[in-house]
Amino acid sequence: MVLKEIARELQGKAANLALRMPISWVNIITGPPAAVDGRTLDGRTQWFLQLLARSGQPPLHQLGVVEARQQFDAFMLLLGGRPAPVGEIVDRTMAGPAGSLRIRIYRPAHSVARLLPTVLYFHGGGWAIGSLEGYDLACRYFCARSGCAVVSVDYRLAPEHKFPAAIDDGIAAFRWLATEAAGLGLDPDRIVLAGDSAGGTIAAVAAQELRGEPRPPCLQWLVYPATDLGGDTPSHKSCGEGFLLTQADMDWFRGQYLNTPAEVDDPRASPLRAADLAGVAPALVFTAGFDPLRDEGQAYAKRLSAAGVKTIHREFDTLIHGFVGMRGALQAAARAMDDMVAGLRHELAQLGR
Repeated sequence: MVLKEIARELQGKAANLALRMPISWVNIITGPPAAVDGRTLDGRTQWFLQLLARSGQPPLHQLGVVEARQQFDAFMLLLGGRPAPVGEIVDRTMAGPAGSLRIRIYRPAHSVARLLPTVLYFHGGGWAIGSLEGYDLACRYFCARSGCAVVSVDYRLAPEHKFPAAIDDGIAAFRWLATEAAGLGLDPDRIVLAGDSAGGTIAAVAAQELRGEPRPPCLQWLVYPATDLGGDTPSHKSCGEGFLLTQADMDWFRGQYLNTPAEVDDPRASPLRAADLAGVAPALVFTAGFDPLRDEGQAYAKRLSAAGVKTIHREFDTLIHGFVGMRGALQAAARAMDDMVAGLRHELAQLGR
């Protein structure tokens, strides 16, 4: 195990050095730009994917759950960049539907607000991998750059805890936070439901389920969310191989998460299939151009808008799924994260008017 960890760290350092090569060199080495569906892949991202292919690292769906979790967290920490400075980080627990849940609370430095707006964050990882530790760098960044507190939730993972355990935990986390917020120095009227990938699914479903609450979420912030587990959109075919998240990976995640294939039709698994989206929180939806989940994220944004929900959708058309974990390695990912946080700050400021 120690030797494997050393090898992984050395691979990560080598990849980071390679990714810092002058872009002119990168363009020569990578060859012609990859293009799909009228989009051109970011050059450094293309180089990153080539390095990953040459590393011999097996894809996630060929690993056991335990090793997949270790590899994913290591990947996030190696490519996530330097830790952003925050004022305070506190680990604690809350009462969940089936026992205690771990949460991690990040507070920004030098905040003068009496009650802070809060991002309730659900990490990605196909409902089967990902952790508070793996997403620590991303949550530090969101806290430092947004001026919001961030509450990261260690929701239950599959296959130990199948659908709808993660959804139930997400809803319970919001209700707990809305009740306890003021005592924690957080604003119960400015809680943002947020997440990437599978975490975006949890946030989207929670926004649907919580629309009738006395204090509903003020905003949903969805980053390349999985909104339809049917997996049959055009982008699943055009981007389902060669761009980090593959169709085979999605099939594996779905098999870990769902009890039966019929649950794909349940709106709590596939929020795009909900009959009515009216009255949910305003939404910021971000998608990536080279992502199997691209089209279903776009479709969800359109459904929200058609239901009368204020919705802003932006596609980062040169990027791949998972860029939230690549800020330290890919400049385009860092710019995208800056843009997403700027959008969050803007919408929160609008709510205060």
